Amino acid sequence: MSFLDDNREDVSRGARALVVYPDFRGRGSASIDTAARLEEAKGLALAIGLVVIDAIAIPIREARAGTLFGEGQIRNIDVACNQDDAELVIVDGSLTAIQQRNLEDKLKRKVIDRTGLILEIFGERAATAEGRLQVELAHLDYQAGRLVRSWTHLERQRGGFGFLGGPGETQIEADRRMIRDRMARLRRELEQVRRTRGLHRSRREKAPWPVIALVGYTNAGKSTLFNRLTGAGVMAEDLLFATLDPTMRRIRLPGVDKAILSDTVGFISDLPTQLVAAFRATLEEVTAADVIVHVRDIANPDTAAQKAEVLDILSDLGLLDDEAETPRIPMVEAWNKWDLLDAERAIELTDQIAAHPDEVIVPLSALTGVGTDALLEAVSRLLTQGARLHTFVLPASDGQRLAWLHAHGEVLADDEAGEDERGPLRRLSVRLEPRELGRFTRL
Repeated sequence: MSFLDDNREDVSRGARALVVYPDFRGRGSASIDTAARLEEAKGLALAIGLVVIDAIAIPIREARAGTLFGEGQIRNIDVACNQDDAELVIVDGSLTAIQQRNLEDKLKRKVIDRTGLILEIFGERAATAEGRLQVELAHLDYQAGRLVRSWTHLERQRGGFGFLGGPGETQIEADRRMIRDRMARLRRELEQVRRTRGLHRSRREKAPWPVIALVGYTNAGKSTLFNRLTGAGVMAEDLLFATLDPTMRRIRLPGVDKAILSDTVGFISDLPTQLVAAFRATLEEVTAADVIVHVRDIANPDTAAQKAEVLDILSDLGLLDDEAETPRIPMVEAWNKWDLLDAERAIELTDQIAAHPDEVIVPLSALTGVGTDALLEAVSRLLTQGARLHTFVLPASDGQRLAWLHAHGEVLADDEAGEDERGPLRRLSVRLEPRELGRFTRL
């Protein structure tokens, strides 16, 4: 796929980068403040192996169509780059193709915007075939609007075909057609992957194991918690987007013999629209979950804004009742990194938990393991809260269904119940939730 490879952003690991956040006065994010946004942008750069020499916010009252920044601001950026030998300028916002090209001309340096940077991270981290397909689709979508900036041969034309003659097809039209064709093929391949995963999900639904999905802002500690609960070796580092591809493992819960725990991609503010669409399938596992565990970095000063971003995405997925702003799927908030709080803040947050008895909130440290048992108990309660007592009379020879009831329900009594034409019978009193009862009747 040379037409894409020739036009990747080509961000080199170890390059020295200056981060610039365009702070739009009066219409910036109302939730995440400037300092937090700069820290997040630095985290994105570090996640791709760049060396951040400085991060600055530049107030903007009115964006310039050609360059975004004013001439004086561009000179200040240039001075900052020269002082610390920056090779790359990262603009933590969206740039048009023209703005990116003009900034590169004026600064004589590579310029990349937030979307391009996140695409680079996703391209490096995607491990599964589906993840790579999604990244490539998102990158093509991003590049399709930037051919004017990226390609130098666009003024060429190809000749007409046969007797039609005429000026022919310009190179940019041909390149765009190639991108459209490639995107169409990728969408077909992704649809096949989704169908396959849908079959796997159907099998899991027939199998009686509930699904618990971990969600949260990127770098909240989901993968560390996942590893703690499952003993898995999922990549868990202090990096944004350490996890991209959904990972699933089987776990045991109090009163629930088996369950499936799913780790998902981290959420982030202003996720590129190309990736929102491309990675929606990755989040489909969340929509099929029985319980959602919202992992929050409670030690982060911006934790409330991060929660709002996560809830916005869950709402987009149809998982929140918009009127009541309540989850349609039972949810637990895991307040992670509790061990990093000072005593005063811990007391303050403990009072907050007490003030919201209708919410399921568990303070914990995924790193040390403190509080994880309480989390498992809370999830188990949510999974079994609708359980009712049922009585079944089954042939003693029906080992499959008898074993199923013991494995997936709370068997309170298992006694002999005489015989019939099928042979000896067993009478079981079992506490089952409606979901499990439905699965049992389908066996």
